[in-house]
Amino acid sequence: METYRRIAEWTHNSRRLLATAAVGVLGLMVGFHIAFGQNGMISYFHKRDESKKLQQQVIDLQQENARISKQIDSLKTDPKTIEREAREQLRYARPGEVIYTLPQATNAAATPVQAQK
Repeated sequence: METYRRIAEWTHNSRRLLATAAVGVLGLMVGFHIAFGQNGMISYFHKRDESKKLQQQVIDLQQENARISKQIDSLKTDPKTIEREAREQLRYARPGEVIYTLPQATNAAATPVQAQK
């Protein structure tokens, strides 16, 4: 009877130790998955940073869109803006005005030189 009791006690202690180890391993696996899994914390931080960058890009594009829309409206309605654009882009001048255009500086490094054969 003594042997049976010692075996039962050893079995009970072993099951308890095995269950504790299994719960510990399971906890480590869950923790690892939470931190490094496909949708874990590290992935979450990367996605959050990307979301902030995209939000800033959206804000920048909205501001640029508003600026361009304002410029378009100004070109449609404001005679001074139309005249300024015509003077700058088309080099228009009023009667009696003289426009001086300076030649663009040519960069020798920018123009490719063909090798002699």
